[in-house]
Amino acid sequence: MSFADIETVQSPTGALLAMRFSPATGPGKAIIQISHGLAEHCLRYDRFAQLLNSHGFHVYAHDHRGHGYTKAQGAPLGRFAERDGMRLILDDMDAINATARARHPALPLVLFGHSMGGLIGLNYVLGYQDKMQAAAIWNANFSAGLAGRLAQGILRAERMFLGSDVPSMLLPKLTFQTWARGIKNARTPFDWLSRDPAEVDAYINDPLCGWDASVSMWRDVFGFTFAGADDSLLAKVRRELPFNLVGGAEDPATAKGSAVKDLSKRMKKLGFADVTTKVYEDTRHEGLNEINRDVIMGNFVEWAARIADKQALNLERT
Repeated sequence: MSFADIETVQSPTGALLAMRFSPATGPGKAIIQISHGLAEHCLRYDRFAQLLNSHGFHVYAHDHRGHGYTKAQGAPLGRFAERDGMRLILDDMDAINATARARHPALPLVLFGHSMGGLIGLNYVLGYQDKMQAAAIWNANFSAGLAGRLAQGILRAERMFLGSDVPSMLLPKLTFQTWARGIKNARTPFDWLSRDPAEVDAYINDPLCGWDASVSMWRDVFGFTFAGADDSLLAKVRRELPFNLVGGAEDPATAKGSAVKDLSKRMKKLGFADVTTKVYEDTRHEGLNEINRDVIMGNFVEWAARIADKQALNLERT
């Protein structure tokens, strides 16, 4: 089965989730569940999935509600839901997780989330930590602080005065457009994603990418951000759960990787025993689509293989 093929998974939320699966080459040793970013879709992870397959990993991914080919009531492109979007997103994640684990019950599962997908991923860990054996949280910013609270205030005002759940007028200016201005000699408004012109052009030319999110979707995104920033919630996660934290030193969305380092420091202070952190020099937001992607993906494969080998050894001992 190709990663390009779509399977439809019925979520308990009522959503028809567009799921993609590609099997490991040879005997599988672990499952990778991918959670994609804002204003994109999971097919953009095809190259990553193929590499993982070649190293013995089954890969599952789905389009979040309001993205790609997933269909859900009240969730057109750009909106998670009319209300309660955070819970619905996590319930959808759990439906894919359950599908993957049911198909490969003896294998460990590693959760992988990029950007918004990393925000969702850590929130999934907070509520469902027993359904994975490790988590990779990439290019995600949980350090929004006062600027994030200001953004939430702006979104409350927009919800009040715009009269309906329409694309936010101000949040794109405070995020994507601000990040674009941080790139010197930019060729396009999306050069903050990657130094690879072909990858940037592919994103721009993809009708399922780059659209403006609704006010409610932005509100939910910041809800995930501040939940993940709450140490009292993170402290409830088992300390032996391995984490892989990755960012780019030229990524404006994470303050040039400082937000990734902040999360790492929080975890280590709380006593997490296995936190692998790497901020890649000269790298922008999408490490998987950067010019140094082979190194970045190769390092992830080595980390995930270590997790899989460790889990296999634990099973042998029991």
